[in-house]
Order: sequence, then C-alpha cells, then structure tokens
Amino acid sequence: MAGNSFGTSFRISSFGESHGPAIGVVIDGCPAGLAIDEDFIQSELDRRRPGQSAIVTQRKEEDRVQILSGVFEGLSTGMPIAMVIYNADARSKDYSHIADKFRPSHADYTYQVKYGHRDYRGGGRSSARETAARVAAGAVAKLLLRKAGIEIQAYVSQVGHLKLEQPYTALDLSLTEANEVRCPDPGMAAQMIELIKAVRKEGDTVGGVITCVATGVPAGLGEPVFDKLHADLGKAILSINACKGFEYGSGFEGAAMRGSQHNDLFYNDEGRIRTTTNYSGGIQGGISSGMDIYFRAAFKPVATIIPPQASVDMEGNETTVEGRGRHDPCVLPRAVPIVEAMAALVLADHVVRVGGRE
Repeated sequence: MAGNSFGTSFRISSFGESHGPAIGVVIDGCPAGLAIDEDFIQSELDRRRPGQSAIVTQRKEEDRVQILSGVFEGLSTGMPIAMVIYNADARSKDYSHIADKFRPSHADYTYQVKYGHRDYRGGGRSSARETAARVAAGAVAKLLLRKAGIEIQAYVSQVGHLKLEQPYTALDLSLTEANEVRCPDPGMAAQMIELIKAVRKEGDTVGGVITCVATGVPAGLGEPVFDKLHADLGKAILSINACKGFEYGSGFEGAAMRGSQHNDLFYNDEGRIRTTTNYSGGIQGGISSGMDIYFRAAFKPVATIIPPQASVDMEGNETTVEGRGRHDPCVLPRAVPIVEAMAALVLADHVVRVGGRE
C-alpha cells in the first residue's frame, strides 16, 4: 500500500490499524535541537482521543504516546522520531457482522476492489483511528512552528444547519476549548451540542465545517508550481477521514465577486508590506504573503448509522447492514486537533524547506 507518507523536508510516515496492536508515526527531517515537550504532545492527543465527552464515540482509549527514538535529554537529535500509541479498547467482534458485507459510504468496497483483501475490524487502515498518529506528529510540528512565531487555531464553525456567520476576526478563539463541541461562540455551541445529542438519539449522524487560522506566518513560504502552499494544505486537509471539501480565503464566495472587490490592496505598515483585505487567505501565487492564512474544511456525516441500510455482500447478493460498535455522531469536535495537526505539518515542511528562515 502506497500513500502512507506525507511531506518533503519534514516528512511523516504513519502505520497501524484501528484494531491492531498499535498505531504510530515516524517523523524524518525534524531539525536537531528542538525541545520536545512530551506533555504538550500528550495534551494534543487528549484533545483528539475518543470517550472525552458525551457527544463523541465512547471507545475508551488513553492514547498514551511513547517516543521510541530521535529524542535525547529532551531535545530532537536530527534522527527519525518514532512514536507509538498502543490500542487498548478494540472490540473486533462488533464488526463480525460486516465481514462479508459492504457498508454504504465506507471504504469497504473500494479497499476490497483495490487490494483483494481488507481488515473489516473498524475499517482497519481506513479508520479515523489512524489520525492519532497525525496528531502526535502535528504536535512536534507545532513545537517547531512555535519557534518561528507561528500559531494554529481551528474551531467548529458549523454543525448541520447551525452556522457561525461571524468571521474568525470577530470571535474570541480562546473560548474554543471551553465546551465539548469546540465552538468559540457559547450560545451557538450549546445549540450545536443539543443538535448532536438529538441526532445521536435517532441513531443518525450529522456533518459540519471546521475553520482554521494560522497566524504569524512569514511571507515567502511555498514552492510553485505544483507545491503551492494552498495546494499542499488542500491535500493535507482532504486526506483526513470524512473531509469532503476545502476552501481557503474567500473560497467559493469569491467566485461571485468582481476583481475590483476581491483584490487585496497593498500598503506599507511601518516598513512591513500588508494588505487592506485578505480575500487571498494569506497566500498569493502559492506563496504566503505574511497575512493570516485561513481556510475551511467540510466534513460529511459519519457513514455508520443505526437504521438498516440496503447493501450487497462480497458475492453481490442483496443484503442489509446495521450500524454497530462505537462511533461519533459528529466528527467535528475530535477533528479540530486533526485539522490543526495537518496544517502544522504542511507549514513545518515549508519552514524546514527554507532552512527555518523567519
């Protein structure tokens, strides 16, 4: 299976399955001398772990990370950093009923077609369980970016039909972690939580949107023509399970504007070149402009639902599939740290490409 690695200069390779012994990641290209804060890495994993609230999957995993190599006396050595997270609460029997059936809108059928064999226990490699490895690696990337003055903050901006209308600049993003849905607007957060609970009670699921902002990004990151910064961000975010859409800056709304409205005009801010607006989303020509980078990621409703659904088995016979096991009624709350991690991996890769230049 190809496609298990991501990045160029700051590169990660993840491994493991949902119901295997462990999942993990190897980071290659992390510069030597970076202070590796293991408590911070664990805190990032805690934000993603299952069972953390009543509106997420109740699979009980502590997701304790163990660093196997690449760190000595608290500093990166420049060698590959290997991290492992052991699985503790896999219930493979919950999936025995779909061993020969294809769940609608899952990877079951496509994996079977491509590989002729699949791990049906929780989806195996296609499970979002794999994203814990990304969050661990993303935490290291965040530590690297922090040295360059770059911070990344994501939040839930929409669940189903409930949508924040304010731009990120009008929100207090410090409130994001104050509620279980990770929406920085307390009133909207309460409505989102009630919606998720209601949907869960019906045995159904609901999707939504995550907005992410990167501040302190210097001008000059990005590699045209094919490694444009927004292209790398798009690939990174769209590689996350259940992500169905990516837009940065004005996104699709910009298609309704005229150039005279959409152009970001330059001005000199005490020796620093800035723009009066930021419809470009902090990226022009595939290269960071020095303005905030912001984007939105759309996530579909979780495909596992309780009501029976029509399907076929591996022989093509008609059958029905019912959802069992432990699943998120909405991926958004736990996807926030995953989105941040993937954005951090992209930015860290481009920072390393230019030798860490600030």
